[in-house]
Amino acid sequence: MFTNERRQQERTGRYGTSRVEFLQELVTQFQNTSADETREKILANLANFAYDPYNYNFLRQLNVLELFIDCLTEPNEKLVEFGIGGICNSCVDPANSAIVTKFGGIPPIIQCLSSPDRNTVNYALGSLYYICDDFNKEEILKPEVIDIIRRYAAAEDVSVSFSNLAKAFVNKHLSGNE
Repeated sequence: MFTNERRQQERTGRYGTSRVEFLQELVTQFQNTSADETREKILANLANFAYDPYNYNFLRQLNVLELFIDCLTEPNEKLVEFGIGGICNSCVDPANSAIVTKFGGIPPIIQCLSSPDRNTVNYALGSLYYICDDFNKEEILKPEVIDIIRRYAAAEDVSVSFSNLAKAFVNKHLSGNE
C-alpha cells in the first residue's frame, strides 16, 4: 500500500520516528555492520521502501540509490539481488532513473542480466525497461545487451517472467529501431 503524509502521521503518531529518520537509521546500520546476514536484511528493507513513491525524496536525500548501485558489485549475491531490487522498485520515477544513470548504474545493471539468480535477472530487466531513454539508450542498446534481452524474450519455456519482461523491453525500446 502506498503512503501519504496523513497516513504516515497516523501510523507514527505524534512522537514516533519520522520516515526520513527511520530510513537514515537503516542506512547507518547498513554502513556500520559487517555481518552479511544483517546487511542483507537491512538492504532488503530499504529495497521494499523503494517501492513506495512517498519515499522517493527521502531515498534521494539519503543517497540510498547510490547505495543500491554500490551493492551491485558486491560478491554477496543477496546484496546484489536486493540492490538491483531497490533500483527496480524506485526507477519507475524519472528522477530516480536519472540518479542511477548519473552515478554509473547502467553497466552493473547490465551485468546483472547474467546473474545465476532469477530475481536479480528479473529486477535487471525491469530496471533497464524504466531507465532506458533518449539520453542513455546508446549505453544500453548495445548489440550484446540486445542479444541477451532477445534471448530472454524467446525463452518463455524456461521463464515466463524473463520472457514477458524482455518482450516488454523489446516492444518499448526496440520496435522501429531495426
